[in-house]
Amino acid sequence: MPEDIIGLIRENVIQGRITKDDEGMDEGMVGKPGVTELVEQALASDLPIQDIVTKGLSGGMEVVGQKFEAGEYFIPDMLASAEAVGVAMEILQPRLARSGIKTKGTIIVATVKDDLHDIGKNIVSILLRGAGYAVKDLGHNIDTQVIVDAVREERPQFLGLSALLTSTMARMADVIQILEENGLRDQVKIIVGGAPVSEEFAKSIGADGYGADGFQAVAVVEALASGTEN
Repeated sequence: MPEDIIGLIRENVIQGRITKDDEGMDEGMVGKPGVTELVEQALASDLPIQDIVTKGLSGGMEVVGQKFEAGEYFIPDMLASAEAVGVAMEILQPRLARSGIKTKGTIIVATVKDDLHDIGKNIVSILLRGAGYAVKDLGHNIDTQVIVDAVREERPQFLGLSALLTSTMARMADVIQILEENGLRDQVKIIVGGAPVSEEFAKSIGADGYGADGFQAVAVVEALASGTEN
């Protein structure tokens, strides 16, 4: 029975269903428990929180990532699944804090100054939380100095910067430059992403990694965390 609940959480993440009232990718799902109800059931059954996160939520998003890469899922489908994971993580957060389960690391994420787009950043934040990282989301249109101050105060292992406009990409370079000027650059791994950003651009500004989408961003963070990133 416990394994069934975890499996159902995974399946409903894939279906992008938050509650029992939601439709899924398949027909006949309305009325069946969604991720919210299933996570509550899992907690009531005293299932390990780590299993709920890794096997249920992250396991589901791994499949969503595979479907997205294969062209079976599109951005709205991915967003629905990411939102389901986000709601689940909100339910689990108090339990995670009390359980003493250590996070894999801390990452600060922000969309740079003069850029108001944050959908991609939000997806990355949700996926990283689901993967076991503590995420501090500064928001969008964040001043360069605010980002630098957050790195100084929070001492995160990672910093994720997002931009959707070619006119704001240069703000990423500004952040890295000021981190260097303040002696903070070597203390944090920096990952950049966004529609106009590329691997070449990331290297040119001295970033440690580049994520073409939310799933790749998580993979880059995992690689950096394990020391396997070149």
